[in-house]
Amino acid sequence: MTRTCVALPIAADHPAFAGHFPGRPIVPGVVLLDETLHAIGASTGIELARCTIASAKFLSPVSPGESVALCFEAAANNSLRFELSSGERIVATGSIRLQE
Repeated sequence: MTRTCVALPIAADHPAFAGHFPGRPIVPGVVLLDETLHAIGASTGIELARCTIASAKFLSPVSPGESVALCFEAAANNSLRFELSSGERIVATGSIRLQE
């Protein structure tokens, strides 16, 4: 699998913003990971039930309405490596292990 990049749409009115954090909302990490898994599944046809998040590192907050790009590629040991970015800024990195 070559490196694949797709837009990661997160609605500016996502319900998670109401409680995360009032006055200065950011996209919760769990929302970024959920959207990442769904986008990888849609792009590759891999069933979400086969995916386990092996690691995730959040480097920078994402604000409501901010554009996020997901890039991912195959890695060793039946896994995928991913990176989320907004413009030139990397906001998260991690890996997903694929179950047989």
